[in-house]
Amino acid sequence: MKALSQFRIWKAFAAMNLVVVMQAVTSADFNELFQANWAPDHIATQGDQTVLSLDSSTGCGFESKKKYLFGKAKAQLKLIQGDSAGTVTAFYMASEGPNHDELDFEFLGNVTGEPYIVQTNLYINGTGNREQRHYLWFDPTLDFHAYSFLWNRRSILFLVDDIPIREFSNKEKKGVPYPKSQPMGIHGSLWNADDWATQGGRVKTNWSNAPFEATFQSFEIDACELSPIGADDPRVKCGKSGQFWWDKPVVKEVSKQRKKQLKWIHDNFLIYDYCQDVARFADGIPKECHLE
Repeated sequence: MKALSQFRIWKAFAAMNLVVVMQAVTSADFNELFQANWAPDHIATQGDQTVLSLDSSTGCGFESKKKYLFGKAKAQLKLIQGDSAGTVTAFYMASEGPNHDELDFEFLGNVTGEPYIVQTNLYINGTGNREQRHYLWFDPTLDFHAYSFLWNRRSILFLVDDIPIREFSNKEKKGVPYPKSQPMGIHGSLWNADDWATQGGRVKTNWSNAPFEATFQSFEIDACELSPIGADDPRVKCGKSGQFWWDKPVVKEVSKQRKKQLKWIHDNFLIYDYCQDVARFADGIPKECHLE
């Protein structure tokens, strides 16, 4: 797959005039929403920006103080500049326990001059192996770009600058599991993964370039917050149909725009899809891959 130039891509998107606008209403700074859960001395808050640092001793990570069931979570990231080979910067949602649910953005570092690859993945009841990989149509190290999850009972959307790059639809009626009952926290992390992250692990982390730094800012969470479960289980409230904006039916025009954008991304930037990896799944491609 040949990556298109930034100029050509943005010209094409402008011509399409298909921007999905979803305004978040809940926003706060890092310390109000999050806490460090790994190597807090490698996490620095500078004004409205949060810088994660990786060196040869450790990476680091943070998690939200609260958990959510359905809604939208968004953050702006600026990724590691220069040679980032072997590193992974992640923005993700995850529940707890061995049978957890999880939604991932993982940004795979690369050697200087090569494009970043974003890997998305889903875990449902502890089972993952649903990776897709895309090239980004811009240099994510030069400026901040927004990455979002939009999760409801119908589907999960992965969005970059509010452009959908992946959709995972609810196909429970056809026997495919779907995350709908486990509340998820919102996380960010930066770590060394040079056993697999860059060119399948062939390119290792060059520690002479450390510390590696990735920056987060402008967190927005517009989702159903769970309180401690009591007699009146709040999951009933979060799962009640039609109660929140993300539960409302999608109008036909928006649905058409979304499908067109997803096709554009698929045709121009998709470089790996687990649904096409016949060699990986000896017992057959996962069921959801065969269903409309």
